[in-house]
Amino acid sequence: MTNCLFCSIAAGEIPATIVAETDRVVVFADINPQAPIHVLAIPRDHHKDFAALVEADPQLAVEVMAAATNAAQEAGLDDGYRIVFNTGNNAGQTVHHVHAHVLGGRPLTWPPG
Repeated sequence: MTNCLFCSIAAGEIPATIVAETDRVVVFADINPQAPIHVLAIPRDHHKDFAALVEADPQLAVEVMAAATNAAQEAGLDDGYRIVFNTGNNAGQTVHHVHAHVLGGRPLTWPPG
């Protein structure tokens, strides 16, 4: 998709600190981390949010979740971590390409805000 920041990162057109990748998923460091460990897991294909991804390709949704979980485990977040999908403007989604936030490395409070 044109003018999509995350599509450009997935295509290697914009630099990012890549943590892990497969042929269908990329995991990279968030440029504005909200925790000591904060990475994003995205599908290479453009889907505006998690609901759209699940509808279009349920297996890819599983792969994104697996990549997020693997990233948390690789980061050594044995004491706990959070995986979150913000869906829509009211949920705080600012880039409309589905992405899982993986946060950890400190105690995370609830509710988040």
